[in-house]
Amino acid sequence: MSLVVLIPLSIGMGLLGLAAFIWALRHDQFDDPKGNASRVLLNDKPPAMKGRTHERLASNTADKHT
Repeated sequence: MSLVVLIPLSIGMGLLGLAAFIWALRHDQFDDPKGNASRVLLNDKPPAMKGRTHERLASNTADKHT
């Protein structure tokens, strides 16, 4: 009795995984797999923040404590 349930259940789960993989392929989820990995290694400065920077915040707190 258990094989009657488990075999169709495993086939259904396999088809569901295959459908999810095909959906991801069609919606460009695997478009640039190495792009994000290589961007981590770049030494570019982060974009400028509006308002205060971390250095200004750190120097302001140091001035208050001395």
